[in-house]
Amino acid sequence: MQARAVARACRTATLATSMAGDPGQPYASLVLVAFDLDATPLLLVSTLADHTRNIAADNRVSLLCDGTLGHDEPLTGPRVSLLGRAEKTDEPRHRARYLARHPSAEGYAGFKDFAFYKIIVERAHIVAGFGRIHWFDDYLLPAPQALIDAEAGILEHMNTDHADAVQLYANRLLGKNGDGWRLCGIDPEGCDLICGHELARLPFDTLVQDAESARAELVRLVKQARAAG
Repeated sequence: MQARAVARACRTATLATSMAGDPGQPYASLVLVAFDLDATPLLLVSTLADHTRNIAADNRVSLLCDGTLGHDEPLTGPRVSLLGRAEKTDEPRHRARYLARHPSAEGYAGFKDFAFYKIIVERAHIVAGFGRIHWFDDYLLPAPQALIDAEAGILEHMNTDHADAVQLYANRLLGKNGDGWRLCGIDPEGCDLICGHELARLPFDTLVQDAESARAELVRLVKQARAAG
């Protein structure tokens, strides 16, 4: 689904909340965002921030994921609004996925005034270009438990034993420059690569369900990358 692809490719998003003490007054703020395997948005926010105080009073939120970067005419590019409710999460996987995507957040993630949140998406809205506008309620893609369980091992194996393959994905399939690219996440629809502060998204041709199907797709992609060279 294009909406998930647009969202998963974003490092930042615009979070809209309702001002505490002034109900109905919208408040928008910039946040770093990550995504669970099913594309649930994940945030790390300070309890001192206005948006966090707003969520405590009314946890209804909207998250705008902007995919228009690089378009000469931004309004022709895709963007997705995710509507739902923000809830605190202590799920270790959420912390791990967020920090893999935003390593610099490790320095403050353990502070008492910071907490991880997930957004339980209820509706989504995509603008894919002029006249291509849709509301829908099936944004999430349930992730198989077998893939959830295998993710950490897949990332460790690829980054430790097949760093050259990951580098090929970045350079030859995604047109990214530089060395030191690493996998920082995998889900049924693709994998995320990171190098410094740059993030890249590599889509799969088929949905992966577990370690074996992920391995098959990653092998196919490295063959494709070598052929492209």
